[in-house]
Amino acid sequence: MSKIHYTKPSIHDLEVKYATDAAKNGWGENCYQYILRFEEQFKKYLGVRYAIATSSCTGALHMGLSALGIQQGDEVILADINWIATVAPITYLGAKPVLVDIDPNNWCIDPAKVIEVITANTKAIIATHIYGNLCAMGELQAISEQYGIPIIEDAAEAVGSEYQSIKAGSLGTFGVFSFHGTKTVTTGEGGMFVTNDAKVYEKVLTLSNHGRATNQEKQFWPSMIGFKYKMSNIQAAIGCAQVERIEELVAKKRAVFYYYENKLSHIKEISMNEQSALTKCSYWMPTIVFAEQLNIDRDKLLTCFSQQNIDARLFFWPLSQLDMFEDKPDNVNAYSISKRSINLPSYHDITEPEMDRVCLIISSFLKNSKDVMAVR
Repeated sequence: MSKIHYTKPSIHDLEVKYATDAAKNGWGENCYQYILRFEEQFKKYLGVRYAIATSSCTGALHMGLSALGIQQGDEVILADINWIATVAPITYLGAKPVLVDIDPNNWCIDPAKVIEVITANTKAIIATHIYGNLCAMGELQAISEQYGIPIIEDAAEAVGSEYQSIKAGSLGTFGVFSFHGTKTVTTGEGGMFVTNDAKVYEKVLTLSNHGRATNQEKQFWPSMIGFKYKMSNIQAAIGCAQVERIEELVAKKRAVFYYYENKLSHIKEISMNEQSALTKCSYWMPTIVFAEQLNIDRDKLLTCFSQQNIDARLFFWPLSQLDMFEDKPDNVNAYSISKRSINLPSYHDITEPEMDRVCLIISSFLKNSKDVMAVR
């Protein structure tokens, strides 16, 4: 039985062509050729003024927070449901992550919970568009204006998502994206920092080049301690091809989600990624949440997938459950939803028969679970 992977990239001849050209010719005076091209293409797609290609989304977030002056003793609010990469850069700068609960519908940061924890030390709010779902950006922007706190968009998983027809990542003080091999658009590893703020852009641009300012006339003369978070020219070449295909890549992700949604619509005890009247989700990871009353054994379900040679992913753990952070059991939605959710296989070229295999396992597992419950 053929293996169904939970994700893999869509690499065509165009990516190979550009990467080969970068490997052969992208040196010397051409060493930034594809990087600059990738940045131009991406900022045009998003509709932003500035973009900086980076070696990772984590690095982009680290530099952005640093550019805002985040430091020891400051607090940054973010959702308890996040991958570690979102919270790690806060700790790099000696600041304190403040973990709040999620909205049970979109699984993103709950604006009402944000207001409850704002203090004089709050210096930023990170809005992570989890699995391509959109945060309640209108409410978060209102909080930002009321308290004078910048909103940072972690759009690592949300390329192609939109809030009121505006692309995710372009709504905050700055946004960051991931091009990891699992993402809708990939460069293997890599990220992008985007903003419309000229001062923030110039600071991050300097930080990204070991602290060397673009207007510095002295060679090898840094004006501050910076970082080394540059993307390689070869990675950017793959990125250029991916951005040329971006509408196709996002459309395929949406098509995969809609197929799953239709095939599973008869199961009333599950819910999937939310798309509201204000948003358009790119569905990076089609995700199912089982009703609490089912008391689902998620590990047993994942074993069923594995036995049928199918990959599935866990929903992210609450960060506050990790050893590095203080427990936050009051974040009831984060703790509950994490235990009863999984991500479904969703690579671009997955076939309908393969998705049918996935859906059959879910249906059979639920039927067997209900039969067991009935016997009890």
